[in-house]
Amino acid sequence: MPQAFSPSCTKPAPSVRRGRRRALACAGALLASVTTLLSVGTAHAAPASAAPATAPATAPQGKPRVTAAVLGLDGGSRQPTLYGDDAAYDTASIIKVDILATLLLQAQDAGRHLTAQERAHAEPMIKSSDNAAANALWRQIGQATGLESANKRLGLTATKGGPGARWGLTRTTASDQIRLLRAVFDGQGTPSGSKTPSKTASSALTEESKAYIRTLMTRIQSDQAWGVSAASGAQWALKNGWLQRNTSGLWDVNSVGRITVNGHHYLVAVLSDGSRSMDEGVTLVERTARQAIAAATAGN
Repeated sequence: MPQAFSPSCTKPAPSVRRGRRRALACAGALLASVTTLLSVGTAHAAPASAAPATAPATAPQGKPRVTAAVLGLDGGSRQPTLYGDDAAYDTASIIKVDILATLLLQAQDAGRHLTAQERAHAEPMIKSSDNAAANALWRQIGQATGLESANKRLGLTATKGGPGARWGLTRTTASDQIRLLRAVFDGQGTPSGSKTPSKTASSALTEESKAYIRTLMTRIQSDQAWGVSAASGAQWALKNGWLQRNTSGLWDVNSVGRITVNGHHYLVAVLSDGSRSMDEGVTLVERTARQAIAAATAGN
């Protein structure tokens, strides 16, 4: 998004809904003031609000797309249940979880912990969706090349890094986002006495690295605590993403994370595009998350 626009431009509100409305109002006012600035994903611009003018529209006007994927963590199938076509979508800021996972994997390979400076970027990148921090870490991991190299080890098969500095135009699928979430959350919530998950790509990250990502995803700024958490009880960990396409004026709105429903743990990814406003996109994502979880928990 343009440098002047930040998802953290409002103070945390006493209610999530009121906080989201304030964030939307702030975003709208700032967007109006920066339409002549640099396009998304340059060194000074990140993709939570607008895409380059050359990017194609992602959905016909008035016909938003949405796909959800759900995977239970408490045993059973290791393949997610899909709701909708498992098509590719822009990641917007949900890519920040993947950027952090890549950074941690690279640090593990070097036999070191994250530096103080890396943590100073990683924490606001996840908690307040800071784009300047994401710009810095995207460059550090080697942009799309570094991301895709790490993703092979993390088990992702359908995620293509954004061109150049445009990390928010990374393309992914709902099922691939579940693979990423498995790399972070697999084994968490597994009932006592059940089988330990087999050694898979989810073992690429150390338990310390996984715990770091999980912790940050439970500390999302309150005005950004919407999305898949709408289908949860009190316990959730999430990351959201949103961007407006210059070519169409339509919005991509995404949400991924781990939620707890009636004591059971689920990984959920909801990806959407083509909404006429961010608020409409958030409503679509939250409604889809609730419907997907209701279907997944119907037999419980």
